Amino acid sequence: MAARVLIIEDNPINRELLDYLLRAHGFETLNAVNGHVGFDIACRELPDLILCDVQMPGMDGFEFLALAKGHEPLRRIPLLAVTALAMVGDRDRILARGFDGYVAKPIHPQTFIHTLSEFLPAARGPAPGAPRPPSAYVIPAPARPASILVLDDSAMNLELERSLLGPHGYEVLTADTAAQALQIARARVPSLILSDVGLRHGSGFDFIRQVKADPQLRGIPFIFLSSTHWDEPSSRLGLELGAARYLKRPMDLEVLLAEIRTCLEG
Repeated sequence: MAARVLIIEDNPINRELLDYLLRAHGFETLNAVNGHVGFDIACRELPDLILCDVQMPGMDGFEFLALAKGHEPLRRIPLLAVTALAMVGDRDRILARGFDGYVAKPIHPQTFIHTLSEFLPAARGPAPGAPRPPSAYVIPAPARPASILVLDDSAMNLELERSLLGPHGYEVLTADTAAQALQIARARVPSLILSDVGLRHGSGFDFIRQVKADPQLRGIPFIFLSSTHWDEPSSRLGLELGAARYLKRPMDLEVLLAEIRTCLEG
C-alpha cells in the first residue's frame, strides 16, 4: 500500500515540484499552503509522513513542529524539515529542535526519495511498480537510446526530469536557456524536445519558433510542459506554433511517458 505524504509548503512552485516528484515515485500526496492548514489536514488524514518547510509566514516550521509533537495522534508520524538553510550548524539545530529528519533545498530527487524511504516501513513505501532511483533499475540499455532535450531554467526541474526519464532508457540532454538548448539541438539533433514555457530570458514560444524555422530541427517532436502558463490562449498558441502536446505540470509520470512514446512513434 502506497504511503501518504503531507507536504506543507507556502511556495506554490516548490509545493508542486515536491508533489510531482512524490507522485511520480508512487506516493500518495496531501498538500497544505501553510502550517495552520497543514495541521488540520494532518489531524484529519493522519498521513504516514509529513514534509514541512521551515521558513513560512504565519506559522513557521518550528511552530508546526511544536503543535504536531504536542498532539498525541500526530506525535509518532515522522516529520521532516525541508529548508534552504545552509549555514554551518543549521542541520544540527533543526534536528535538535525535534524534527525527525532534514531535507535540504534544492531537492535532489534520487537522494530525496531514499531519505523518505528511511522513515517509512517497507509495506508503506512507494506503490508497487513505482520508479526507484536508477541504481534500483535493471533496464537493458538500447543500442541507440532516444534522446530528449529538456529546456527549463529551474535546476530542480532539470534534475527531476533526468532522474525520471533516464531510468526509462532515454538519453536526457538539458539546457537552462533557449540559446543553449538551440545550440545543443543543432549539435545533437535530439529525438524529442521537452520545454518549459515561462523562462527568465525569453520564452518557450520564442524557442519553438527558432526550432521550427531550422530545416534540420523542424521535424523533431516538441512537447510543452508548464506549471504556470495553463490558460487557453497559451495552450492554443503553443499548439499553433507546432508543439505536438501542451501538458500541465505536475502530472503522473506514466502519463508523461505515454505522451513521449506516442510522439516518438508518431
